Amino acid sequence: MAYAQQQLGHYPAALLYLSMAQARQPRVRTWQQLASLAAQHRLVGYPNTWQQELRVQAQRYYYPGLQVLLVGAVIAAVGLLLRRSGRGPWVGFAAYLVLLGAYLHLLRPAPAGLVSRAGAALMAGPGASAAWLSTAALGDRLPVLGREDIWYRVQWQQRVAYVRATDLLVVE
Repeated sequence: MAYAQQQLGHYPAALLYLSMAQARQPRVRTWQQLASLAAQHRLVGYPNTWQQELRVQAQRYYYPGLQVLLVGAVIAAVGLLLRRSGRGPWVGFAAYLVLLGAYLHLLRPAPAGLVSRAGAALMAGPGASAAWLSTAALGDRLPVLGREDIWYRVQWQQRVAYVRATDLLVVE
């Protein structure tokens, strides 16, 4: 679908389909297509660096790695319960669970939003009376930090900005 939309000249739809594919199955090649298409249209939020490629690889193996770690935790817990061992192995198991929690928190995929309306306003606060910061272009990719009422809190140029929920398509 992304290729067909790109051939028709509908770059926002192509970006959406590529972003959905990237969220479902992260691949470096898909990210490079996203970055290339975004560079053609001078969009922000699509870095094409080695750090981004490393991030994509981490996202690609996040869920399989999580499954392995959780299976290991269950097997270790059952083994500890059956052996009725002392405190030492349980302290080790607790440390393993802390590392598992760090894995869950630090490497989890972050949601991103694609600007779906040309001229979407980026505001300093969640309200129409807040200061206007800038205008986002159709297809810009903004990391989503949270939601407040009808506003998404996003990261824009190393600061927090707010955009209306109707102007942003969130891809997780």
